[in-house]
Amino acid sequence: MGELSVFADESGDRCGHSKYYLLTLVFHDQDNDILESVGMYENSLRQSDLPNIPFHSEPLLNGRGAYENLDISARKNILHCFGAMVRHLPISYRTFAYRRSEYENPVALSARMKRDISGLLFDNLEFFQSFDEVKVYYDNGQDIVKQALDQSIGFALSKNAVQRRRTSMTDYRLEQVADYLCTIELAAIKYEAREDGATYDKFFGGIGAFKRNWLKQARRKRLG
Repeated sequence: MGELSVFADESGDRCGHSKYYLLTLVFHDQDNDILESVGMYENSLRQSDLPNIPFHSEPLLNGRGAYENLDISARKNILHCFGAMVRHLPISYRTFAYRRSEYENPVALSARMKRDISGLLFDNLEFFQSFDEVKVYYDNGQDIVKQALDQSIGFALSKNAVQRRRTSMTDYRLEQVADYLCTIELAAIKYEAREDGATYDKFFGGIGAFKRNWLKQARRKRLG
């Protein structure tokens, strides 16, 4: 018996302009220490003379925000270092992906998310009920995600075991891991749909290299 942390992140704007909407949940048993893996990541940044800034995939890929003064070589190195850390972390995850055009409005999309999250919880109920506490970390950035998390987890698990916490990319490495995994799963969708464009190729090396070196490694952490 112990504590399970659930970190949530989404990919897709709240205004509905994105073609795809993804929700990633990262699960971490607090009895499994992550400090060594995080320390190795931060040490690899220092050795490569790279900045230790909160990891955020979209600006990293596009050279914006905190990454705007870094050339593509530095950004690729940060991505590789972060991916190596994720491979060593004692976590699991699940990503749910949706095509926006299949949902009439955000309410319908949130309802589908609720069903999907509930289904995952019930399919793995023994695992989730083995913890005294389940703490959900989400920055409450989008209402449709917040509602889906509240309603599904509160419904499937004991309400007394669930505590919602606000978080940010700065505060928690595992929130950043959820962001990273969202990007990997979105890249997989776009590669299959031949919508990848030049940016993914620059960072992942094309669909073959992406599947071998990025997607395969990430999927080893996927919760069944």
